[in-house]
Amino acid sequence: MRIVSRMVDYTQRRALKEIMTRLPAFSVDNLVRITYLAEFLTKNQDDKEVIRFMRTTFKSNHPSVQLAKDIMERLSPACRDRLVNNLMISNLVIGNSLRENEIYEREGFVPPLLIVISPTMRCNLNCYGCYAGEYAQDYGLPFELVDRIITEGKELGIYFITFSGGEIFTREDIWDIYRKHNDVYFQLYTNGTLIDRDAARRLSELGNVAPMISVEGMEKRTDERRGAGTYKKIMQAMDYLAEEGVPFGASCTETRDNMDEICGEEFVDLLVAKRAMVLWYFQYIPIGRKPAMELVPTPEQRDEFRRRVKEIRNGKPIFVGDFWNDGYFSGGCIAGGRQYIHINANGDVEPCVFCHFAVDNIKEKSLRDALQSDFFKAIQARQPYSDNLLRPCMLIDCPDVLAEVVRDHGARPTHPGAETLLTELRDPIRQYSAAYACYADRAWEKDYVAKGYARGYAKMCS
Repeated sequence: MRIVSRMVDYTQRRALKEIMTRLPAFSVDNLVRITYLAEFLTKNQDDKEVIRFMRTTFKSNHPSVQLAKDIMERLSPACRDRLVNNLMISNLVIGNSLRENEIYEREGFVPPLLIVISPTMRCNLNCYGCYAGEYAQDYGLPFELVDRIITEGKELGIYFITFSGGEIFTREDIWDIYRKHNDVYFQLYTNGTLIDRDAARRLSELGNVAPMISVEGMEKRTDERRGAGTYKKIMQAMDYLAEEGVPFGASCTETRDNMDEICGEEFVDLLVAKRAMVLWYFQYIPIGRKPAMELVPTPEQRDEFRRRVKEIRNGKPIFVGDFWNDGYFSGGCIAGGRQYIHINANGDVEPCVFCHFAVDNIKEKSLRDALQSDFFKAIQARQPYSDNLLRPCMLIDCPDVLAEVVRDHGARPTHPGAETLLTELRDPIRQYSAAYACYADRAWEKDYVAKGYARGYAKMCS
């Protein structure tokens, strides 16, 4: 067996070396060759299907080809190297194999793809509707604990860490985390106002950090929510990052008021011109600072937004993720340890960044033990929560699931007011869920089941 293992390891390393050799010499032919090598390295059949889809996309001269070209040509050498080695190879290829095979066979569970950590809740802005606005602002995770979480994650094959908060750039010591764990890829959610030329240069030299900058749309709407002058600081930060060859993206919270603007051509074209490579969309959830149902996008808006995102993907060279409408890509909800968890600044281990309930605290348990809690097992046992993967979320699409798992496992609110999802907001959310189901069910039958897509997605969920 050792001889076979060494042979497999040798062939994998040869294939990885071939990928690294072809990356700098960008061409569609090389992209296609890389997909064949990636497919060879991947054991998971669903991942192989995704890679084959990417290969077909590249061959069709999709805008993603231009995005791939930008990644290879625009990034600094360190950023390009860490993106490929840390995220693609260590986490997606080698890490997937470790998580889905060795860890599963030895310990009976599959660790998630990534961990989201909020090392601090301190922030230099005071945005209304902030999902993290009701957490206490005066505490944070000590350096040693963040270091331990990441170290334990690597032992489980997790080399992708997302930092949220709070504003991560208020923690100067986090730079030492990036340096110490230079084999990990870090994604940061940030308001961008503290990214100056020096910070961009440091990120360029490190190579393993990609900021995602929060923006509400164009200048007027962004400054209305985030404060006068914020938009100009964000645009300047993007320029600094682009000039230093740092990969970055934008993060937008979809509300009833800004949905048309953030999926509009003017805004998306601005981000492409600024050289943003990623665009994350998060639908507003009535949690955090002054939760308000009137900010939640209407069912009609959400349905239209899903269609608009498809157009952006097919027409613009930017990677787009729509967390509440992309359930059919991920096989439903990915929270509760299925693909990710959130550890807040008090150490509470939450199912996701928007689900502020926990049974464990990382200060008292190892990451390995926290991931195997009965609370998370109960969530995973119910995933997907609906046969319709356009309704993936237990907070706004299937709220009875949230009520059930919190009740059955004694999960506690992790800040005052978190329980409102299950009390005064429960009936409005159930009404919203029922109203949206009419749109989602019609779209699911017409756009997915009728076209034969649902079978593949159901396989992903099993």
